Amino acid sequence: MQTLALLKDRKKQLMIMVGLLAAFVLLRFVIFGAPKVQGAQLAKQNLVAVVYGNGTVEAKEVVNIASKITGRIVEVGADQGDMVKRGQFLARLDTSELTAQHRQARATLALAEKNVTRFKALAAKELVSVQEAEQYETAFLLAREAAVTAQSRLADATIMAPADGVIIRRLLEPGATVTAGVPIFLLADPRTVWVKANVDEAQLKGLALGQPAIITLRSAPGEQIPGQVARLGRESDRVTEELEVDVAFAQPRMDFRLGEQAEVLITAGTRREALALPKGALIIHEGRRGVWLINKGRLHFREISTGIEDQHGMIEVVSGLTAAEVVALAPAEKMQRFSEGQGVRVGK
Repeated sequence: MQTLALLKDRKKQLMIMVGLLAAFVLLRFVIFGAPKVQGAQLAKQNLVAVVYGNGTVEAKEVVNIASKITGRIVEVGADQGDMVKRGQFLARLDTSELTAQHRQARATLALAEKNVTRFKALAAKELVSVQEAEQYETAFLLAREAAVTAQSRLADATIMAPADGVIIRRLLEPGATVTAGVPIFLLADPRTVWVKANVDEAQLKGLALGQPAIITLRSAPGEQIPGQVARLGRESDRVTEELEVDVAFAQPRMDFRLGEQAEVLITAGTRREALALPKGALIIHEGRRGVWLINKGRLHFREISTGIEDQHGMIEVVSGLTAAEVVALAPAEKMQRFSEGQGVRVGK
């Protein structure tokens, strides 16, 4: 009997221990097992929406400077990197043959002019026929056209700058034979040089022409160069999902290098004392954009409307939330696993 009583006592103690363990497990997973989040509330902030883009320095227009005639280059007057003015001498072709052709055309024209004058006088006196005089008139006109052509070809042997700009590249050297239409120089006007930046489609909201920007060149990483949005593309890249945005330099740069890597930060909007939340509080739930509202330790989804996003991770809340309400803030992957009515613990 004494042994039976002892077994009953041990059984009772074991059941108490099992009950305590179950209670602990319940407490651990039901109360303390709720995910821990931070609480965030609307706060007034001065927001500046900045759009980032990267790309290269390019020229809106690059002028190909080519010869109108075929010939051998005997002299060049500019090299790549040189700033030139409209009408400035750039290159000259061999003119020995052209000069001889021009001299012969002028002599022919002089003779044709004498003949047409003499035969007009003879025709007026009816010493020759009108038809014969007209033939000399035609020969004179042809000789004059040939002289003009020879003069033009001789002038074309000297190549001048068609506009102000910087020589980007010299493609041929003295001694080379150039064919009509083949470029000898590439010229760009510094006033047309800008950054062709690629901007993610997700950042395009609020972007507009004329907005101020800061340009940073790879060759001068610490220099902030002022600029502004000069042109917006109308077709995004279907692979990268980016749009081309052209950002012009506020002041033309003489030391530009086409193709240089560059970054831009565009100020797309500002708000003073806007009600804002950390951007990390926003989620997409069932196709709607909003936040997890915390009410009595449980989560409830609330759809909200937002405005501009600040470069420091704050986003303007336009509607859907009051300053007194608290929303959940946690790592993105954790936020996406939350569900309606789920219990949470608010901590730091």
